[in-house]
Amino acid sequence: MTDTKTTPDGATPTLSLPEELILMLLNEETGYFHHVPGWELNCAVIGAVLAELSLLLRIDTDLRSLNLTDPTETGSPILDSILKEIADEPRPKNTQYWIDRLAPQAESIIDSTLDRLVELKILKHHDGDFWTLLPSNQFGSSKKDTAGQSIKMRISEAVFTDTIPDPRDIIVICLVNTCDVFRFIFELDEKSTERIKEICQMDLIGRSMADAVQHNISTPLIRHSSLGKKIPRVSLRYLLFNPHLRTGHIPALFADLAKKYGPVFELRPPFAKPMVFLAGAETNRWVHRQGRLYLRAKDYFADFEKVYGAASGLMPSLDGGDHFRLRRAMGPGYSKKRLEGQLDELYRNARYFMAGWVVGRSYRATPLCRHMINGQISPLAANVDSQDIIDDLIAFKERALTTHIIKALPQFMLHTPWMKRRAKTIDTLLKRIQMSHTPTQRAGRPRNLTDDWLSLHASDPQLMPESNLRFALSATLFASMYLGDALSFTLYAMASRPKLYEQIQSEADALFEKGEPSGEDFTSDALDITNRFIKECLRMYPIVPMSMRHIMNSCIVEGHKLPVGLRVHIAQTASHYMEDVFPDPFSFDIDRYQSPRNEHRSDGYAPYGLGTHKCLGHQWVNLQLSVNILMIAHYFTLEVAPANYKLRFSPLPSMKPDKKLKFKIAEQRRKLPIR
Repeated sequence: MTDTKTTPDGATPTLSLPEELILMLLNEETGYFHHVPGWELNCAVIGAVLAELSLLLRIDTDLRSLNLTDPTETGSPILDSILKEIADEPRPKNTQYWIDRLAPQAESIIDSTLDRLVELKILKHHDGDFWTLLPSNQFGSSKKDTAGQSIKMRISEAVFTDTIPDPRDIIVICLVNTCDVFRFIFELDEKSTERIKEICQMDLIGRSMADAVQHNISTPLIRHSSLGKKIPRVSLRYLLFNPHLRTGHIPALFADLAKKYGPVFELRPPFAKPMVFLAGAETNRWVHRQGRLYLRAKDYFADFEKVYGAASGLMPSLDGGDHFRLRRAMGPGYSKKRLEGQLDELYRNARYFMAGWVVGRSYRATPLCRHMINGQISPLAANVDSQDIIDDLIAFKERALTTHIIKALPQFMLHTPWMKRRAKTIDTLLKRIQMSHTPTQRAGRPRNLTDDWLSLHASDPQLMPESNLRFALSATLFASMYLGDALSFTLYAMASRPKLYEQIQSEADALFEKGEPSGEDFTSDALDITNRFIKECLRMYPIVPMSMRHIMNSCIVEGHKLPVGLRVHIAQTASHYMEDVFPDPFSFDIDRYQSPRNEHRSDGYAPYGLGTHKCLGHQWVNLQLSVNILMIAHYFTLEVAPANYKLRFSPLPSMKPDKKLKFKIAEQRRKLPIR
């Protein structure tokens, strides 16, 4: 927020009340706010905004009324927009009215406040919408203090001593108390509890805001009705005759269903349990912002974990504080920076694989791209060669997903002789990893993802128990499946659009003109066409088009009540094919991602998932995709085979081109360097 003030020497900003409230409510163990339900949080944030306007003498408020005293702008877009609404109201209203009216705007205020705190280097933003405090020498008495710690120290002094608190601190205490989270922040006894009550009576502004917030929280009329709208049921006939079902185009199918039935709908397949789906930008936003309060991942993943002998606690199945801890611990291993440090090895492995391509020959797209990516991922992440077993590893995982997650096959299909043989390749892989990760083998070599998993197990065996390593270490190579299929789609998009292919070749030739580029060379200007091309490929051909969760707390989504225990299917990529989000969605148009269009900057663009479970390695994926596309474009010209091929999808258990797609090596543009 721009109302942040500074001292005469320009060193120490004074934070606004909404900013201080956000910092007080932030729980660093979970990376999000303490357990404050959405409506309660919204009311408290609006209370903080109104209190700030009161301290700035723009409004006058007491227990009964709120009056405009000065309409002069404050310089803060957030405060000024609220001030204008108050000024435009023809008749004076009380504080309770304004909190009720403005509460729906609180989410955007929270987003802006968090962005401002990141800009001030007070908070650090993590993928998945988590935040933690950054050390700062601008706050507190020590260079190791943070703004959040300083605020909590002031509030702690007020609560646990007889110090008379500053009026701003009183207001913060009042608002935090209405959220009922002091018991999570401090260890309270009877004396400190009474002290909080006493402080809450010290300031008229604080009392009026707290009373108005509390009234809005407790008034049943402003809560969602318990009688939610009936979830519409999709006609089985409409589903079966949908053309996108026949082509396996899952995102377009769910976009059609949402257009006809709304953002929440139900499918009732024969001989199966009803399936509830969420589809559209609005439901994406709800999942992204509110999902952590209402959705749980572990239920649907439990049987899949057992296949790999894992205890509960794998990254895809964790929620809350443990999930955040695991993401923070493993974040460096999945980062773009880690891959930038290994680009020489990536180039070498890519060149080695492409050296086997024969001009004039056609190759099946899926195995070609999966093997190309695995030839890079295996040595980079695990220091092993797994080309001889990767097909079996992927086949077993795909069958396990289809059996235990999608439940499209009976469980005995995972225990056929064919599958049992493939399951043994997991042990083969683990033996190779074990042999390649002795102290002698790893001496002097750059750290890899397997090192990170083994180190986490050694330092925190409860967070990463030995029983989970079997899945964690083999899952490292499953990126060959997802990233390989993404490469299949990008090569198809490039080879089927010759003019775009030429543009990408021009960028590749410029980038590789003086040798293989470093990470610093992959700038947005150097990869303008390629970056926008990849974004459009991820929109049109998302590898994981939907996800599943269970409702852990009953909630209302777009007017529909979702009860506890319900399994929901979140079709987050349905919005990729909605006209109001992406005009002319079936047109491949890389200009969508230029200003002023910027169509990807919305909740409707979700190729990497939503909320807390957004793909941790999405920046790594973007860089590795870019390297492979550019190297192929620099050295080769590919064509789609057969020439009249029309793209169809194989949607289970994840999206990939069907088996008929091949790539023909039409031309080798230059000789591959041998190093």
